[in-house]
Amino acid sequence: MENRNVYIDNIDVEKALSIFFQSLEIDLQEEKISVLDAIGRVTSQAVFAKRCSPTYSASAMDGILIFAEKTAEASEVNPIYLKENEDFIFVNTGNPIDYNLGDSVIMIEEVISVGEGLYKIIKSSRPWQHIRPVGEDIIEGEMIIKSNHKIAPQDLGALISAGVLEIDVIKKPKVAIIATGDEVIDIFKEDYKEKSVIDCNSYVFSAQIKEWGGIPEILPKLKDDLTYIKEKLSSIVKDFDLILINAGSSAGSKDYTKSVIEDLGEVVVHGVAIKPGKPTILGNVDGKPVIGIPGYPVSAFLAMDIFIKPLMEKLTQISKEDTFVEGILSKTIVSSLKHKELVRVTLHYSEGKYIVNPLARGAGITTSLSKADGILEIPKEVEGIKGGEVVKVKLLKPLKEIKDYLISVGSHDVIMDLIGDKIKLCSTHTGSFGGILAIKQRNTHIAPIHILDEDSGVYNIAAVKKYFPNEEMLLIKGVKRIQGLMVMKDNPLNIRELNDIISKKLRYVNRQRGAGTRILLDYLLKKDNIENETLNGYDREANTHLEVAMAIKSGTADVGLGIKEAAVIAGLDFIPILDEDYDFLVNPKMVDSDKIKEFIAFLKSDYFINRINDLDGYSAINSGEVIII
Repeated sequence: MENRNVYIDNIDVEKALSIFFQSLEIDLQEEKISVLDAIGRVTSQAVFAKRCSPTYSASAMDGILIFAEKTAEASEVNPIYLKENEDFIFVNTGNPIDYNLGDSVIMIEEVISVGEGLYKIIKSSRPWQHIRPVGEDIIEGEMIIKSNHKIAPQDLGALISAGVLEIDVIKKPKVAIIATGDEVIDIFKEDYKEKSVIDCNSYVFSAQIKEWGGIPEILPKLKDDLTYIKEKLSSIVKDFDLILINAGSSAGSKDYTKSVIEDLGEVVVHGVAIKPGKPTILGNVDGKPVIGIPGYPVSAFLAMDIFIKPLMEKLTQISKEDTFVEGILSKTIVSSLKHKELVRVTLHYSEGKYIVNPLARGAGITTSLSKADGILEIPKEVEGIKGGEVVKVKLLKPLKEIKDYLISVGSHDVIMDLIGDKIKLCSTHTGSFGGILAIKQRNTHIAPIHILDEDSGVYNIAAVKKYFPNEEMLLIKGVKRIQGLMVMKDNPLNIRELNDIISKKLRYVNRQRGAGTRILLDYLLKKDNIENETLNGYDREANTHLEVAMAIKSGTADVGLGIKEAAVIAGLDFIPILDEDYDFLVNPKMVDSDKIKEFIAFLKSDYFINRINDLDGYSAINSGEVIII
């Protein structure tokens, strides 16, 4: 009687995949490629900007460049008359701004010609109006793309604008496809013979592997000889990341696949509870996956889709993408009736629903595409969409990736890039009070905050008690950092304290309303008896510390308050003022979630603490400590 294989398993698909994946030693390799070849590839590490975009201050509109103070009294009842080349010069969109000639751009539609080089305006302008600052879109040193991100066409513009020419990506897995059986022939390489089986499976497998992001190679078929197959497979394993053996997995007397894998490595599963496709073999040799695929075409195709596709997702880090999703719009969007508007949005998954958050809408904001999770279409005949309405979003990223995000809304810090590169984090910078509002509205999981209490001098706790008087809240300690004045390299204006800005009539650049740094500035001004309006540039706002730093580096401001690391990144000098706590307020409904537990564990990890200690002006003394308020 011939020796025949016996199915040792009849395992459910999900369990089979789980124990199979646990048996593997998947070691993702990386390679450096041109960004022009990067579409569809997955980043192996985070990508940081090598230069700013724009690299110079530029006009955002066609119009005139003028000093805003010249227009202060302009109104419909009191028009101001201006002379070309004396009071203003004409500029086009994208023209560099010469701050010796003006600090504000007025749209051409608001400038009325009255003849002989004379023009009239009936509305005042403000400093920095319609001017794109250096780094408005991209700031040198900021993270452009996270690790494990699939590069899409919209990412290419951000990468090139940021001066990134090469990128580190996960290597495509090499997949060996091997047919077995003396009766099998490849009609592309052999003449057809009677009573032979044409190998179509290998070419179907090859097409599937290409579609799933791998590099397939169809190897010469193996004859039905146990010793021969074993010898060949032991050699093939060394050169490939995945080996597919077609046929030979069933119970026939010449089905040797199971025996060969057992002799060289481990058979994890033989026999799965599906029909057709039951004889599938899941094994490994030297930690590499070796799969026995049934020979019948239908069984083979199903086994590939059920087992090899998810395996390829692990080897490539590329997941299946969905097309559309419905979500709740976080805030009202006003739109023109003249156009169909395509709004770039991010998506937050919270409490069983998606929250849709509009991004910057300027056509020149390249990163709004690479940061976007999807596109919200506002039809031409619709004037806008109210916050709270259900909207349909066309996805630019896999829904699974979006759903796994830990959502952060609040204060900006460069460490958010560090965190976001290692855990699935979607971070939006709205300032500390914006974060508190997002927690109250349950539109975020965590809120980074740094709010100084003027009475006690303690950060964050008093603010949490004030805004959540009847709720028990969780505060996760983040980092201690130094806030101070950022100034030009070598401090040519000899700035030492806030009073120097007033006495020397210097140009200040502030943070946006609700930002913890702006609250700190107000506290310091009050402490020194300085009126806000005496600070030249108090109303000039930047949304991040890096934006403040780049305004100073580009020469459009002399000084600004911010963190030391931003000054270091921009090559500026730094004058320390005080230490502060940058912590994370937690949505009460997320307290026991796995995402928060993972976040706390990361803050306590040696990796995070070592990285923080490598940054200028930071310490991670109590990182990850939980405080109940």
